[in-house]
Amino acid sequence: MKMFGQDRMFDVSRQFRSWIVVSSAVLLLAGCAGTGKSSAPISDLSGSQTSESASARTYTVKAGDSLNKIAKATGVDAATISRLNNLSNPNQIRVGQVLRLSDKPVASAPTRPAPVSTPKSSAKPLDSNAGDGKPVRASDASLISWDWPAKGKIIQGFTPATKGIDIAGNAGDPVVSAADGKVMYAGNGVRGLGNLVIVNHENGFITAYAHNRALLVKAGQDVKRGTKIAEMGQTDATSVRLHFEVRRQGTPVDPLAYLPPR
Repeated sequence: MKMFGQDRMFDVSRQFRSWIVVSSAVLLLAGCAGTGKSSAPISDLSGSQTSESASARTYTVKAGDSLNKIAKATGVDAATISRLNNLSNPNQIRVGQVLRLSDKPVASAPTRPAPVSTPKSSAKPLDSNAGDGKPVRASDASLISWDWPAKGKIIQGFTPATKGIDIAGNAGDPVVSAADGKVMYAGNGVRGLGNLVIVNHENGFITAYAHNRALLVKAGQDVKRGTKIAEMGQTDATSVRLHFEVRRQGTPVDPLAYLPPR
């Protein structure tokens, strides 16, 4: 969704546009509750920006971007961006894509260490087929009874940049709570995420559901796993989709490590 939010929601250096803090509930989503600091603001679910290294300038595509819009924002004309990135079709850019803005070679930029929130724990594969590309089941996945937030094909997987997954669908398709919890936020005050719902769960988990067409719940409302909380849409997105994120103690984790296999 142009959702919690790569490091990004909470690593602005991963180039995903800053979230606007619209309520204390949204602040909790940052995973820094109790610190009184803003070192991990809710600022990266969908944030995007131009970055510069010693070797080259780059721009990370955000939802709603077009080549002309990027050219205006960066001062590099669209033709040059197309040439530098071998874009035969200017419409082929995708959210999260890193575009070169100069002829200088792109070197590996130093990365900021991921925030430490919980000790590392061993995780077991979903099955015994090592290296088959299937997601690894998180060791703490059983702490909550999970369900898929929407039906549809996954069109964007979890990375340190995306912080979540995107699920395709049709406008109006049901979006349901992935687990029992309480709605922390329901609104469209977070730039780049459209109509957004944030649900707080037990054991330090938070989930986010972005780009909805309509919101069916309000902040403070208790919801059960499978409760319809929104209708899928494409607010602040390039196509109809649900951007879904899972946060564990404020740290983005791969939803596929928690959701049941399907």
